[in-house]
Amino acid sequence: MKKQLLAVSAAFTVVLAGCGATTTKEDKPATSEEVSHEDMEGMDHSSDGNIPEGLKEAENPTFPVGSEAIIETDHMEGMNGATATIVGAYDTTAYSINYTPTDGGEKVMDHKWVIHEELEDPSAAPLEKGTEVTTLADHMKGMEGAKAEIESAEQTTVYMIDYVPTTGGDEVKNHKWVVEDELSKK
Repeated sequence: MKKQLLAVSAAFTVVLAGCGATTTKEDKPATSEEVSHEDMEGMDHSSDGNIPEGLKEAENPTFPVGSEAIIETDHMEGMNGATATIVGAYDTTAYSINYTPTDGGEKVMDHKWVIHEELEDPSAAPLEKGTEVTTLADHMKGMEGAKAEIESAEQTTVYMIDYVPTTGGDEVKNHKWVVEDELSKK
């Protein structure tokens, strides 16, 4: 009887979870033109590890290359609480951007993070909110070459990380990017 109740309870939870509305970062229902980063499919969690030209390694990062940290953000399902291995640490300006994918997908709001070196011919950093740019980053399908608007800027150390999602699955290699305040000591 106990097992049957657990099974019914689990099934009910799954059904309820499937009924949730898609929302943007502001907790408002997403329109057909706007979706948050978490709602997008096509994210290339892993990368080839190539570093944009001009990106400078951090001299004394809080989380040195080879160290481990706990991820304290949920850019992607399974990130929050996962253990990250630091693959690279770089000093730059990280931007949250709003952009419409070049493949005709829905507008992405508050994508975190694209760095200054992943923008086409940018002015001096940091760029102001509302500045229009073209992104060279290929973190997501349709991102490279997309017109974007700066939502926010943060001068910080950015980290490239490897991690295994808490939801299971394959290890994500060379994930770009998390900022320093999205990591904590292990």
